[in-house]
Amino acid sequence: MDSRIPATAALLELRGVSQGYSDVVVLRDLSLSIRRGTIACLLGASGCGKTSVLRAIAGFEPLSAGEIALNDKVVSRRGTRLPPEQRRVGMVFQDYALFPHLTVADNVGFGLHVLPKRERDARVTELLITVGLADAEEKFPHELSGGQQQRVALARALAPRPELLLLDEPFSNLDVELRERLSAEVRSILKQQQTTALLVTHDQHEAFSFADEIGIMHQGAILQWDSAYNLYHRPATRMVADFIGQGVFLPGTVLDASHVRCELGVLDAREALAYPCGTEVDVLVRPDDVLHDDASPVSAKVEHKAFRGAEFLYTLQLPGGSRVFSLVPSHHDHAMGESIGIRIAIDHLVAFARN
Repeated sequence: MDSRIPATAALLELRGVSQGYSDVVVLRDLSLSIRRGTIACLLGASGCGKTSVLRAIAGFEPLSAGEIALNDKVVSRRGTRLPPEQRRVGMVFQDYALFPHLTVADNVGFGLHVLPKRERDARVTELLITVGLADAEEKFPHELSGGQQQRVALARALAPRPELLLLDEPFSNLDVELRERLSAEVRSILKQQQTTALLVTHDQHEAFSFADEIGIMHQGAILQWDSAYNLYHRPATRMVADFIGQGVFLPGTVLDASHVRCELGVLDAREALAYPCGTEVDVLVRPDDVLHDDASPVSAKVEHKAFRGAEFLYTLQLPGGSRVFSLVPSHHDHAMGESIGIRIAIDHLVAFARN
């Protein structure tokens, strides 16, 4: 296999990768680059191709076009691919995939058979301490909780010191509280071990808290690769804006390079708009953009409310009939049908030309 490619700072690169079966296209001209030490994520709905990307990187699936490079070496292109066991890539599966007949220590050390016993035992002990399971080495998987089994799966994947770790929805089988806590712990472990990782998930909250950079996937392609902050505040497409967070689009008109008029008034874009004066646009309004303000001349009627502990998520009907969401501290408990004062406070105005 010809592995001569230009030197790059990236540990992993996918260049124009496509994959499919018969007439079904799974991945479409997909490209991404992950620097060493970065924790990245592919985020998207079920069926968008996330897991297919992982399987192609791991070497389990062939490519129909493009190439995959690890550490400046091409490991996959159409017609040829380096075997998975030669890629130094670890993988943590959704169902943990532990060996039920092996102890925790033997599961973790499974991929270390080439090492002398003393080195193997030392590495297993080190990792069990790292994942907080030092006292569980003689237990079997069925004696552990789901969270503990996931820790074992992580330790086993890290044991051979892979250059890249792939995580396929690893927390989806856990309850919400444990999922949040364990994902934070796993991120800390990966950073401590200086492991480059790629997570796939459909849960944007998990992606935001876990990854340094995120790619939004749809129908086998990446719509935007960016930080969580930019995906939320500077979405590149309407589809990304619609997918990330919670919000609505209000019709508006561009007044000049930095102002848009909509039902909520004249909004200041702060940054130059990409549309000429008079363009009809849809303005993204998120719940944190709509503030409760009794002194405001603008009012809206409470149509629905969801109690979230520290705050309510109100669905509000504007006088013109449009609806917006608003997050309001929960000591402001307004009745259904009540009119409340609101004002708009958008720091990052996002608008797309109306189709």
